[in-house]
Amino acid sequence: MQRKAYVPGAAVLLAALLAACTGGSGSGGRATDPKAGSTTSAAAPQPGKYRTLADACSAVTHDTLDALLPGLTRMADQEQRDKAYQGDAALTYNNDRRSGCRWKAESTDATDHLFVDFERVVSYDNAVSDDNAAHQVYATKEQAANLPEPSAGSSSSSGSPASPSPGSGSGSGFASPSSSASASATVSAAGASGSPDPSASASGSPSGSPSVTGTPADLQPRTLDDLGDEAFIDDELSTAQQRTVTVVFRTSNVIVTIEYDEQPAAPGTTPSSEDMQDKARKLAGQLAGSLG
Repeated sequence: MQRKAYVPGAAVLLAALLAACTGGSGSGGRATDPKAGSTTSAAAPQPGKYRTLADACSAVTHDTLDALLPGLTRMADQEQRDKAYQGDAALTYNNDRRSGCRWKAESTDATDHLFVDFERVVSYDNAVSDDNAAHQVYATKEQAANLPEPSAGSSSSSGSPASPSPGSGSGSGFASPSSSASASATVSAAGASGSPDPSASASGSPSGSPSVTGTPADLQPRTLDDLGDEAFIDDELSTAQQRTVTVVFRTSNVIVTIEYDEQPAAPGTTPSSEDMQDKARKLAGQLAGSLG
């Protein structure tokens, strides 16, 4: 008896599937990648150099405090003197983002105040680095200071020499005192990062820093090119003869603000602009060096 040729149904189905796959491969049988040909996104900006902050109340040495606040050494009560050296920490919601401290000392000659503020800036914009964000914060502070145009032939770093500081590359915190025409301290509103901002207080003088009187041209408010990545010094004299010297500088993503004011006890006495600027700039140099 003659046998009939027989092909199992499963074999026919497998052959059909293989033919379909081979015929539809066209360009190698690979599916089109929706990301093919797209360019790789730009690398995210590098984070800032500083990830934490030092404690502002521990950043200023006793010797430096003695120089800026002479009344400290004249306190007879040892316990009171020790407390004055410790300073008063400013309110902050994150010590790694903001740290500030205030000191005060009275003497028969004058009442002196010192405020030091460390602000570490962190960018939440993937297209902006921490350093660039800090630069923007610094630029706002410098613009608010309303520095006068430098006179012809003057140097931006002229005046009292500052201690050398290493250059490194500066949202925010709490309120700080700022002298006004009435010699009163003002408190700023809370910053965008949820902490109160030390430099948001406005000058009481309508014309800002140029209102300084009796100050030599080389001691007028100005930018400084020998401190951090960028810096400026402001000098204001109120109608009550209270002088306030402010130094602000940026190092990478940290901004440091120093406010140093003196109110003479004797009427008609004016604090020395040169002396106060020299002390404030020396402190700024020490703080810049301590940042590392």
